Amino acid sequence: MKLERLISMIYMLLNNEVVSASALADKYGVSQRTIYRDIEAICAAGIPVVSYQGANGGYGIIDTYKMDRSLLGSYDVESLVTILSSLSNVFDDEQAMDTVRKLQTIRRDDSDPVLDMDIGSHRGFLTELRMLRTAILERNVVRFEYISWKSEKTIRLVEPASLKYRNGSWYLFGYCRERRGHREFKLSRMSGLEALSERFVRRLDAALEKPELEPGLFGTEEETELRDVVLRFEKEAVPRALDHFGRGDRSLREDGSLTVALKVANPARARWLLRVLLGFGDEVVVEEPPELREAVRSTLEKMLRRYS
Repeated sequence: MKLERLISMIYMLLNNEVVSASALADKYGVSQRTIYRDIEAICAAGIPVVSYQGANGGYGIIDTYKMDRSLLGSYDVESLVTILSSLSNVFDDEQAMDTVRKLQTIRRDDSDPVLDMDIGSHRGFLTELRMLRTAILERNVVRFEYISWKSEKTIRLVEPASLKYRNGSWYLFGYCRERRGHREFKLSRMSGLEALSERFVRRLDAALEKPELEPGLFGTEEETELRDVVLRFEKEAVPRALDHFGRGDRSLREDGSLTVALKVANPARARWLLRVLLGFGDEVVVEEPPELREAVRSTLEKMLRRYS
């Protein structure tokens, strides 16, 4: 009960310029002597409470510790609280939670939040993410085994620069000593991650150098051979098709099936596309281009020979 009262008192002091001891005592149904002890406990916790003398005196928290309500609108506050709460859960970040608590004091109402966010903490990379974040902050070289998109297995020594969350996956951006350049590494392909005692000096060109990326889902600007791909999905596969191909031109037919048209760089050689299509089994048909249809047919025949 005392802890709940202390927390409530902190919020009350943050939201008001000055609150008298008698007002606090009346609100919480305790004596003023109890309020004095509570104020001492709050000060001992590191919150800068000051005492004001006079007829309108009482207790308050110094202005430099507060956030100005006029700086942020309600939407800004809710968005920041949502993002920081999600980050603090992933990285166990007490500083982020402290910021959240301050932001909550300038909320204009107690309505339910309109945003909710989960930035991938359920994927099982909490240990790796926290280790990498610490390595970035403390400038420690990291070492790990990595499987590239070409299925190459290598040992990497990396000077970590930042963590990125993109398309539902976490990536490490940093300077790879083996490749002698900045690269992005997908966390799901790392194993044996360890932070070394060796320290490094942050490279000034880290933000300017463009990392080597894996082939994108729909190709990159540098790739010139972009071809039209047309796919038709059966009704049962429509939800998964929308998840995979949300950026394509989509057309829902009267029978419930879905047609998706998109542009892909070298579709007949795009292994990622072939794997996605095979995952749909007989619930998808490639309508265009002919070379992609042939690539699917050839792969299916190869699979059949393996099981014959």
